[in-house]
Amino acid sequence: MIKVIVVDDHKVFSDGIISILNEVEDITINHSASNAKELIKLLEIHPIDVILMDITLGKESGLDLTTTVKRLYPNIKVLILSMHSDRAYILKAIESGASGYLLKEIGGNEMVKAIREVYNGGTYYSQKISNILINHLTDTKLTVNNYFNNQLTPREKEVIILICKEYTNQEIAKELFISIRTVDTHRRNLLEKLKVKNTVGLVKYAIKVGLVDPDIE
Repeated sequence: MIKVIVVDDHKVFSDGIISILNEVEDITINHSASNAKELIKLLEIHPIDVILMDITLGKESGLDLTTTVKRLYPNIKVLILSMHSDRAYILKAIESGASGYLLKEIGGNEMVKAIREVYNGGTYYSQKISNILINHLTDTKLTVNNYFNNQLTPREKEVIILICKEYTNQEIAKELFISIRTVDTHRRNLLEKLKVKNTVGLVKYAIKVGLVDPDIE
């Protein structure tokens, strides 16, 4: 039986969730809290598996409360259940240790699915939240790539690609029709620009920003 508690400062909403989930055979939910003090007191008395946590709890933050819960009870899973779909809230929720993020517009079936998923050690995000996260990751990668491309010269990019292919300095010099001394200079400049210590660092960075494929031979 999955033991759930809902944390929301709107009693009508909490009662609605309790009514829905009490109809599910493998879920039990008999308690709700409207603030941090009430929740912590309940957790001291009742063993809980999953918390449905609102973000706005009057003057308190459900995200800060999530951080506190995960520190005190690391095995409890927290599902954010909020009307907010701002990227900043979503990223803060992940940072605070939440296992998922649901929008209050979802239906009961999806809520049940999410609870089961996080209870079993997974994560769950509403479709809209997943799309926001995907866009964020794409934007982040583009930002890194733009930085990388602005920092390195075309010749330095050619050199680092050949380094990733395990070419020696002599082989790079032959491939690019430059001297070995010039290759040495490019290698030193790459280490300095990318703030890495050795060839392994150059390869990891090139893969990270998408300049070379991870399976490059």
